[in-house]
Amino acid sequence: MKSDRLLSILLLLQTRARVPAAELAERLEVSVRTIYRDVESLSAAGVPVYAERGRHGGISLLPGYRTDVTGLTSHEARALFALTAPGSHSALGLDGALRSALRKVMVALPAPHRPTAELASRRILIDPDRWMSGPRPTVDLDALETAVFTDRRLRLRYRHSGATRSHTYTVDPYGLVAKAGTWYLVADRGGTPRLFRADRIATATVTDAPARRRPGVELADAWESLRREVEERPVAVRVRARVRRSRLDMLVRIVGSLLATRVEVLPEPAPGQPGSEQGPALAHAPDTDRAPGPAPDPVARGDAQADAPVGADAERGDPADGASAGEAGGAAGARDTGDAYDAHDTGDAYDEWVTVEIGYTVAGAARQLLQFGTDVEVLDPPEVRAVLAATAARITDLYGGDDLAGEPAP
Repeated sequence: MKSDRLLSILLLLQTRARVPAAELAERLEVSVRTIYRDVESLSAAGVPVYAERGRHGGISLLPGYRTDVTGLTSHEARALFALTAPGSHSALGLDGALRSALRKVMVALPAPHRPTAELASRRILIDPDRWMSGPRPTVDLDALETAVFTDRRLRLRYRHSGATRSHTYTVDPYGLVAKAGTWYLVADRGGTPRLFRADRIATATVTDAPARRRPGVELADAWESLRREVEERPVAVRVRARVRRSRLDMLVRIVGSLLATRVEVLPEPAPGQPGSEQGPALAHAPDTDRAPGPAPDPVARGDAQADAPVGADAERGDPADGASAGEAGGAAGARDTGDAYDAHDTGDAYDEWVTVEIGYTVAGAARQLLQFGTDVEVLDPPEVRAVLAATAARITDLYGGDDLAGEPAP
């Protein structure tokens, strides 16, 4: 709508001294001629706007002109008040600033939109933490935040996952990223992007040297590169396994994007019915020949190890389908109808076997399947079966001295 576009132009001009007409046209997805017509409309409405021609020309407002019109629609106000999860702001020390900002926005909102915005903050709650993640380590982001906003290099003492000693690195920070409740520092080391978990940084010192970032690379670009490197690593080993249908949903939650092919789902028969004439449904897992494996080393490829899903939630269950938190805690094999693995009656028993294919970067990574006991069997390749058999034998030796008489089979 033209009114929305005029307001957008006005707000953009208030943030910058001069904006080229071509840039406004690109941002608002209209022609330059339309922008000039809009400027004439603003001028006719009493807005002190003018255009300057030439190489360094553009469209400007008279110095000192401001408007307190927020321009927020009802939906925009709802989005603003609903998506203010407290976790990230708390870590940055911005809780007070956020509350103050929202109060000011509430005052500036048109009166008809205020009830909608207030209701959104009461009816929508966003919790960024995972289920049963436990207390998180205290993270001091002050030095990291200072370096990020002052464009200074950082000297870090950093402990890698599984290591007992810290290493010292000098890095060029791009920014901070909060993912699934965990903070990461995205930085270059030696001109190559790296990912550092904030809770593994022992000390961080802001130096006087300016950060030397790669030209044209922003935080979003560096993060996307690291994210893809973690999630889209080449598959070296394809494992074909069978899983009981009653445990398929749990396997999907644990293995996630490691599923390399389509999965043939043998669904649960409808109560009181022996089955139907329909064939098995095909549920689509990511159809790709790349899948994440063990998390990379932070110096080599970044550090997202603690976010790796391997075995993280194997026996925790998922409080879905209306179950209470207490009920869900013991529902390790509960059927989760909320995922993409839709089922249709086929006449097959609910506890029959389903064949899946999983991609790993190394054979040893398939040890994560042992957490499913006898509900998952690797069919091939033989070398992966050998790895799992050897691991199971070592576990048997470890507990072999215990009296297992009368214990139920796994």
